[in-house]
Amino acid sequence: MENEINIIWVDLNEELYKFILSKTNDEQISKDIHQEVFLKIQSKIHQLKQSSKLTSWVYQITRNTIIDYFRKAKPKIVSIDKLDIPEAENENFDYSKLTNCINKKIEQLSAQHKEAIILTSFKNYSQKELAKHLKISYSGTKSRIQKARGILKENILDCPNVQSDNSGKLLDFENS
Repeated sequence: MENEINIIWVDLNEELYKFILSKTNDEQISKDIHQEVFLKIQSKIHQLKQSSKLTSWVYQITRNTIIDYFRKAKPKIVSIDKLDIPEAENENFDYSKLTNCINKKIEQLSAQHKEAIILTSFKNYSQKELAKHLKISYSGTKSRIQKARGILKENILDCPNVQSDNSGKLLDFENS
């Protein structure tokens, strides 16, 4: 077990730090998260069943630790204009090609809908947290999020280079 930790440290230490830094844009926060990730790895290495999945397991711990950090650190004021929207990964469809399209479509939303999408989808606010942040009712928040997602989906599916099935599921995207 100690050997596996050493291998992880040698092979992934710098790569993980750069990954964390790219998500936080803050060296001190990145160092803290980086340290926490390795503590979690050390305490949970016995749970890893297949050593062939070591790298993906480590990255999953890292992603979860970053998400946990941002959930705990919920900023009081969120600058929507400077938010870097992440690219989602998926084996069956290259969503990274949609990033510019999604950014443009989010920018076209009303301020209320844009805020609802960004805070719930990219800042990991729960619907209850968003209701508290916006100082509106929980049911009002749920309605706003649903409406914002519906508008965004229609706008994205309306792109001439996006193909979808009858249910609205993305099938293909042509880079233009």
